[in-house]
Amino acid sequence: MKNYLEMCQYVLDHGQDKDDRTGTGTISTFGYQLRFNLEEGFPLLTTKKVYFPAVAKELLWFISGDTNIRPLVLNNVRIWNEWPYQTYQKSTDYKGETLDEFVEKIKNDEVFALKHGDLGPVYGKQWRDFNGVDQLQEVIDQIKSNPYSRRHIVSAWNPVDVPNMALPPCHAFMQFYVSPDNKLSLQLYQRSADVFLGVPFNIASYALLTHLVADVCGLGVGEFVHSFGDVHIYKDHLEQVHEQLSRTCFELPIINIKKTYANIEDYRYEDIELIDYKSHPTIKAKVSV
Repeated sequence: MKNYLEMCQYVLDHGQDKDDRTGTGTISTFGYQLRFNLEEGFPLLTTKKVYFPAVAKELLWFISGDTNIRPLVLNNVRIWNEWPYQTYQKSTDYKGETLDEFVEKIKNDEVFALKHGDLGPVYGKQWRDFNGVDQLQEVIDQIKSNPYSRRHIVSAWNPVDVPNMALPPCHAFMQFYVSPDNKLSLQLYQRSADVFLGVPFNIASYALLTHLVADVCGLGVGEFVHSFGDVHIYKDHLEQVHEQLSRTCFELPIINIKKTYANIEDYRYEDIELIDYKSHPTIKAKVSV
């Protein structure tokens, strides 16, 4: 993951001060690309601990087509909680609950969760029902029947639905590629990239998606290529980024998919094994909403 650290340093060296929607302020650059050979290891950051169960469970939630945070909350995955809470604070039902109290209500009250836990038509909706099209299944079918097509595309950016999303897609567009030696690669275009908090999750998530789609299609894995638009470090993450840059990388872990299924939605967290993950300790930072 040295290339990720090089990107951090690049933003520090070449970025400019830029205001942002959250009011936090960023150091920002435009345009960057990372490449990961998935045969050489699974690209899970080692200079800080990344909570892999959250990565895997969020991805499986996307694949399921769900857009309500309750399944994540029930699996102790907290990464989406702030967005529906922000919306809830503006509703007439809001009674001054803290974020933790809101999450407990999502967890214990299904009716409350149905009303206040939905994020709108975000990733899972677009992947599995983009104006009636199951993009993910169509791509899998195309990879199996016409592997060398240049049209293996999934888009999470749907202009019609963007106004109704709690957060418009940051990782917005992906393309799969099958090589002549039967290896599946994936390139992601990410329009907005929170370098410290978001990007390590995004790298691991789409690398894992590559493994799962390759597995369901009977292919090996090739590369994960990560292309960025607005690459930024929030100004309240600078200390954390410098701490991370002072650390030495460990060897990458590997991923083992323990069971193969005919359908992508049948994979479960228990089917995914992360082997030999060694990392430096967690570095905490605030998410900007």
